[in-house]
Amino acid sequence: MVQQIQKKLSDSAAARWAALAIVSVTMMFAYFFTDVMSPLEPLLTAAKEDGGLGLGWTSDEYGFFSGSYGFFNVFLGLLFIGGIILDKFGIRFTGLMSTILMFGGALIKWWAVSNTFTGELFGYQMQVIWACLGFALYGVGAEIAGITVSKVIVKWFTGHELALAMGAQVALARFGTAAALSFALPFAKNMGAVSASIGLGAAMLCIGMLSFIVYNVMDKKEDAAVAASATEPEEGFKFSDLKLLFCNKGFWYITLLCLMFYAGVFPFLKFATKLMVIKYGVAEDIAGTIPSMLPYGTIVLTPLFGYVYDKVGKGATLMIIGSVLLTIVHAVFALPDVNAVAVAIVMMVLLGIAFGLVPSAMWPSVPKIIPMQLLGTAYAMIFYIQNIGLSMVPIWIGKINQANTDEATGLIDYTQTMTTFAGFGVVAIVIAVLLLIEDKKKGYGLQEANIKK
Repeated sequence: MVQQIQKKLSDSAAARWAALAIVSVTMMFAYFFTDVMSPLEPLLTAAKEDGGLGLGWTSDEYGFFSGSYGFFNVFLGLLFIGGIILDKFGIRFTGLMSTILMFGGALIKWWAVSNTFTGELFGYQMQVIWACLGFALYGVGAEIAGITVSKVIVKWFTGHELALAMGAQVALARFGTAAALSFALPFAKNMGAVSASIGLGAAMLCIGMLSFIVYNVMDKKEDAAVAASATEPEEGFKFSDLKLLFCNKGFWYITLLCLMFYAGVFPFLKFATKLMVIKYGVAEDIAGTIPSMLPYGTIVLTPLFGYVYDKVGKGATLMIIGSVLLTIVHAVFALPDVNAVAVAIVMMVLLGIAFGLVPSAMWPSVPKIIPMQLLGTAYAMIFYIQNIGLSMVPIWIGKINQANTDEATGLIDYTQTMTTFAGFGVVAIVIAVLLLIEDKKKGYGLQEANIKK
């Protein structure tokens, strides 16, 4: 009986994959909500007309809204604080807190888009301001939930199929993104309101919040088993340990790689639907399906590359290859006279491969560099820096698009926009190479397999 009590749930493959499935559902719904407005840009920026769905936003306002996701995380440092809360108070408390914040922010955003307002603030319509407030609050919850789920996976899968598990979680999250890009616009049109798709996303987040409560029951049992079998208490978080984090060159390379790589992907997706309409002549109703190929592709590729990392290793090499592909794709999109739909599809496929390669290797590499008691703070710092890109880049791109819009036709010249995205890829390549060099110096094991024989 004692041995049964001491046996950890994570020793059971069925239990650890069940735990992963529960928290992955929460993140899948979160990713759906994060990108639910991306394919709605043509409606958001359409003129207000009686009986129409247009909300009359400008490209600048849409870019400001897209960047608002990370406002509180970046300017108030709430994500970094969330990482400390995670390491100090644990997964259960932090996970529940983050899912409540997500749901609350989603409700504010849904209310904002469902109503009309008068007046402006900072030169933006009040509807945009209220939507930004909800999205920013949601962003705090979503990012803290992301680092919490990352620590959940490390907790349950260390010594097992760690990269595969992280890849599977990312794959389900990408399915949420793909579903948003594919169905948000048709759903809004069929329901006769832009707010309908946002309301659907809010309902999903409510289910995700309930799912995490179910996970908390499993987590409590796992902690009890670990405590019963431990020969000595696990070392806890201390503020003095932060020096180990901030003085670690390998950690900063991964952090900056995350910033540059994701700056070339997520902000791009927020503008990709309109790019397909204007540059490649794709019908508005189906334009979102081409960008959705990216997350759909990663549903298969991210776990596949994660499996390769678990079995073979070569994590730093995978990150370099992915960064090179990212750069090539955006460079091709930047070519002004290349506007065939087939080219756009091929580039999305290549971007999907890149988007499978880098995350599948990057996230499982963090525990090889940072000890467990600092892992939540480490992921929080990475996500915090990433949020700078997620906030500032869409605003920047929105202004670039506004400056390159023909006032007479409303058409946008995307050459400068896509050249900017390609620049992020070039910097990502340099950082990934530096990370490989640092791994050879310090022996982190990024090129080694994750599964211990």
